[in-house]
Amino acid sequence: MQLPIATTAFLVVLSYIIYFVLSSFLQSRRHARKARELKCEEPPLQENKYPLGIDQIQRALAADKEKLFPIDTIKRTVDVGAITYRYSVLGNNNIFTADEKNIQAVLATQFSDFDLGPTRKGNFWPLLGNGIFTQDGAGWEHSRAMMRPQFAREQISDLVMTERHVQNMMRALDVNLNANKWTDCVDLQVLFFRLTLDSATEFLFGESVDSQVRLLPGHQGGNEKSSDASSADFAAAFDKGQMALATRGRFGDKFYLCNPKGFKEDCNVCHKFIDHFVRLALSKDLREKELESGSKEKYVFLEALATQTQDPIELRSQLLNILLAGRDTTASLLGWLFLCLARDPARYAKLRNIIIQEFGTYDNPKDITFSRMKGCQYLQHCNNETLRLYPVVPINSRFANKDTTIPRGGGKDGKSKIFIPKGSAVDYSVHTMHHRKDLWGEDVEEFKPERWENRRPGWDFLPFNGGPRICIGQQFALTESSYVTVRLLQRFDKLEYLETDPVIRHNLSLTDCSGNGVKVRMHAV
Repeated sequence: MQLPIATTAFLVVLSYIIYFVLSSFLQSRRHARKARELKCEEPPLQENKYPLGIDQIQRALAADKEKLFPIDTIKRTVDVGAITYRYSVLGNNNIFTADEKNIQAVLATQFSDFDLGPTRKGNFWPLLGNGIFTQDGAGWEHSRAMMRPQFAREQISDLVMTERHVQNMMRALDVNLNANKWTDCVDLQVLFFRLTLDSATEFLFGESVDSQVRLLPGHQGGNEKSSDASSADFAAAFDKGQMALATRGRFGDKFYLCNPKGFKEDCNVCHKFIDHFVRLALSKDLREKELESGSKEKYVFLEALATQTQDPIELRSQLLNILLAGRDTTASLLGWLFLCLARDPARYAKLRNIIIQEFGTYDNPKDITFSRMKGCQYLQHCNNETLRLYPVVPINSRFANKDTTIPRGGGKDGKSKIFIPKGSAVDYSVHTMHHRKDLWGEDVEEFKPERWENRRPGWDFLPFNGGPRICIGQQFALTESSYVTVRLLQRFDKLEYLETDPVIRHNLSLTDCSGNGVKVRMHAV
């Protein structure tokens, strides 16, 4: 006797529900037993109002819409009453922490217990493919080894290229300069993202897309190799694509439930842009011609990678990954720094006076070198304080590849270990940690570079991550940011903040920049 289709379907669904409930119960029992064996205790639990934590997803999306997501991570710890807690969304029980000891364990002392995991790889795949920000294990080790020579000191200390892109930015500012030497309202963040796109493409690909000068009035011509690639279209698509990945990420391992409008097209625009450079790298005639002319004097990441693989998809993926770091990190740091300085005229003047003393004037600069900028304490204090208040990657996550633990946060006193079962995630918020009053004092929300005068950074300050996956490009970002800062402060003696919104908003995608831009006017000397 054959059962009706409807009855069969009902029995299948019922069987699945019974299986799911039973397996969840047995798994919960196993986890509880293992936790007791390891002397672990449970952390506080974030309460859900709706089944499956739907309200938590709604809250995250609302915070994104208001451009306040990093602020909301702090509010959640206040709501729960703990900096480490368990939360449950769409059937997954994960951990959130802003505890420096737990973060150190996940990133360093228990590094082998955690991966980036399949959720990040699956979510990022449509845009970034298989690159260093999605890879684990041997693939990640190989990618990191490939990139390390690019960030050798002799590479990042060559500031001739940076000066060329700074001058292009100055030309863009000149367009807004009036007879009284004041600019009209300019959004420095836009100029910073163009500058870092130009420098990153030259540094990583061997040539610049010159996005800054291409948008100047009356500009004609351009880089012969990249003239058919629209840098403006790429930048817009790359920004929107990253924002889509962030939105999908709010759904955890169910990221596939969210596909924002235009996401596929944005990915295609980005891929087409990068494929242009990949074709050049794989062009034997062009490479031979350049070698014969002796024009290639330093390591170029794309060319080195092209000697390891001829797969255009793999090349594209790695380039998109490294370009994300090369463009967005430095531009975001610069944007936040100048937002802070524009809101604090006294500290702008203090930093400018020190820069003039150390590095001379704009027309007569002296000894602006990697080592001297690194040794300019107040400049570095300003960088550190900016990165404390506004870390470029405010929240991150790791995936347990085995049953493991983190050091504390469990029990009534929060001092017990917490059991982390294989397959669960530990989200960690550097932004929340950087805003803890118990670590930084009651003036934690104030931009105060002077706090760094007698402070040595530890695991409570992680603007570039830590452990084996610490950002290998951090000195490149700090050097480029410092150089741009020196040159701008040499030229402009006054900086006025023009933003009318009293709330500091965050444009958080894969990195975090100002949600309102950096709208200022500047006075040239």
